[in-house]
Amino acid sequence: MTDDINAEIIAIGTELLLGEITDTNSVYLARQLRDLGVNLFYMTSVGDNRQRISDAIRLAFSRADVVITCGGLGPTVDDMTRQSVADATERDLEFHQTLYDQIASRFASFKVKMTENNNRQAYLPADAITIENPVGTAPSFIVEYGDKAVISLPGVPREMKFLFESRIVDYLRTKYSLGIIKARVLKTAGIGESSLDDMLGDELLNMRNPSIGLAAHHGIIDIRMTAKAENESEADSLLDEIEVKVRERAGDFIFGSDEDELEQVLFDLLSGSNMHIAIAEAGIKNAVIQKLSSVDMDAIVSETIEAENPADIQALFPQTKDMSLRDTAHHIVENITERNQSIAGITILSLPEVNENPDKDIATVVAVYANGEIKSRVYGFGAANPLTGDWVSRWAMAYIWRQISETL
Repeated sequence: MTDDINAEIIAIGTELLLGEITDTNSVYLARQLRDLGVNLFYMTSVGDNRQRISDAIRLAFSRADVVITCGGLGPTVDDMTRQSVADATERDLEFHQTLYDQIASRFASFKVKMTENNNRQAYLPADAITIENPVGTAPSFIVEYGDKAVISLPGVPREMKFLFESRIVDYLRTKYSLGIIKARVLKTAGIGESSLDDMLGDELLNMRNPSIGLAAHHGIIDIRMTAKAENESEADSLLDEIEVKVRERAGDFIFGSDEDELEQVLFDLLSGSNMHIAIAEAGIKNAVIQKLSSVDMDAIVSETIEAENPADIQALFPQTKDMSLRDTAHHIVENITERNQSIAGITILSLPEVNENPDKDIATVVAVYANGEIKSRVYGFGAANPLTGDWVSRWAMAYIWRQISETL
C-alpha cells in the first residue's frame, strides 16, 4: 500500500519576484515528484526575508508532509534559509566543523581564498540531516519536524538537480512507501475550452484518481489525465480506462496524444492517402503555410497564394470585387480547391493593421472547403493580434483533419 504524501515547493529569492530570473527549479522538482508518486498542490515563491520565509514554511507544513526549499543557502547576509528553517521548526542553529572543513577543502581545490562569511554555511538547524554538496559550496540539509520534513536545496540548478537525484530520491523512498504518478495527454483542436469542458462533463472532470485537467494552448486544448498507482502497470491500466471514456465523449476532436503535433498528424493523413490541399492567405503572414513548413509541404499542398492584404487577393479573383470579406473567402476557397482537384482548401483573409475591437465587426475570416461543403469562422481581431495566426490556422487544419478522417 502506497503512502499518500503531499509536498510543497518553496522557491526562495527576491530576484524571482522581480522577474530577473525564471524559476526552472520548481518545474524540475514538480516533474520529479510526480514521477515519485508524491502529490504536489502548491508552489510558492518568497523573497529573501527571514520572517516571510519562515511563515511560508509554517503555512506549507499545515498542508503538506514534505516541504522542499530552493535557494538561500549561500554565504551572504541575504541567504536566510538556514535561519528561517530553524525558526519554523523551533530550534537553534548549530555549527558543524565537518561541514566547515569540507567547504574549506572545496575552496582550496578551486584555488580560491575562502572568505569569513562562508562560515555561515557551516551552521545548520539543530539535529538536521546534513547533505554534503560535492558539486558546490552550499551544504544542504533535511530537518524532520514531527511527522513532517523540510528539505533545503541550493538554488543553483546544477547543484539542486544533482543533490535531489543522488540523495533526496533515496531519502523519500526510504521514509515513505511511494508509488508512481503517471500522466497521459490527449490533444484536441477545433473546439473551445468551455465547450470541451461541457462535453466531458462533471462526472469525468471531478474524478480523483485518475484525474483530468484541461490546458489551452493557442487553439489546441490538452486533456491531461493523471493516475496514481503502486506501479507503472496499474497506472497504465487506470489511464487506459479513463482514455476510453474521454474518447467516447470527445473523440471527434482528438487528433493525437503526448508529443503529437497537428501539422504532422495532418501531413501523415494527407501524404498517406496521396491527397492534397490548396491554401490562400492574405494579411495574415502565412499562418497555415508557416505551420506546414515543418513538414514536406510540397507533398501535400497543390497551390499556395499569398497576399499582403485582402484587397490584393481580391484583385486575383475579379468576381469578389464587391463581396464582403466572408463571401470573398468562400469564393476563393472553393475556386482554388476545385481547380486543383484537391481534397480540401483553406482561405484566410485578415485585416493586417487591426488588433482588437475593430470598427468593422469582422476583421478575420477563415474558410475551409472539404467534402463539397464550405465551413467558415469570423473573428473580431485582425492579423495585428499575435494570437490570430495560431487560432485560425489550427482551427482550419483541425477541421480538415476531421473531415478527411471521417471519409477514410
